[in-house]
Amino acid sequence: MAEQLITPHRIALGIEYDGSAFSGWQSQLNPHLRTVQETLEQALSRVANAPVTVVCAGRTDAGVHASGQVVHFETTAMRPLKAWLHGTNSNMDRHIAVRWAHAVPDDFHARFSACSRRYRYLITNTTIRPALYRDFLMHCHTLLDAGLMHEAGQHLLGERDFSSFRAAGCQSRTAMRNVSELSVKRQGDLIVVEIEANAFLLHMVRNIVGTLLQIGRGDKPPGWAGELLALQDRTKAAPTAAAQGLSLIAVRYPAGYGIPVSPSPFWS
Repeated sequence: MAEQLITPHRIALGIEYDGSAFSGWQSQLNPHLRTVQETLEQALSRVANAPVTVVCAGRTDAGVHASGQVVHFETTAMRPLKAWLHGTNSNMDRHIAVRWAHAVPDDFHARFSACSRRYRYLITNTTIRPALYRDFLMHCHTLLDAGLMHEAGQHLLGERDFSSFRAAGCQSRTAMRNVSELSVKRQGDLIVVEIEANAFLLHMVRNIVGTLLQIGRGDKPPGWAGELLALQDRTKAAPTAAAQGLSLIAVRYPAGYGIPVSPSPFWS
């Protein structure tokens, strides 16, 4: 009797992780570098009892966190969704967790099906550096003007060439990105920067925040952000902001896929 072939099926997962515990998202050749992708794939492979490879919506750098990361994988293993959720979590340490599991059609792709990604950058604006939540906050002791930072951010909206905010190692074929929202708000001693775009270049958010910090300190006027954008020259912009203040908080997809948008993290 011929062996029955099992057709692979596709599963999407919502992931959150503490980026301070990892050397970024992407698996590395160096076995001493611990990554989110490798940790997740090892746990999923135990549940599937076979090797599993995942694809993510957005690769995050070392030290960058996520509460709304989305991944997909294909498997022939027949497991209930709760097994992919609870079984995977039981095989991972406390720095990473699966929030939800959802069956998706074969045309769903965590990266290419995404309509937008949303990041949040948190700045604690106090004279004394914090001891608590320090891995999730960038500390700035100089008083920042959130209103000027927000005004500056409006110069970056729309589909534009973001070469001035693109890291040298970026491998994207084009620097064109469409920023749909950029807001800066003060909540007591906390400055909250949120930015949503169709996609992001390497270090794009951190480079934008670095520029907004100079404007918030009063070193540059709000219009400087627009001037930098027009120059299309990374060397003219501000230094890159620290990684630990940044979190990927949402990835949005066409409604037909039924992908949930993860709730904002508790530290917002």
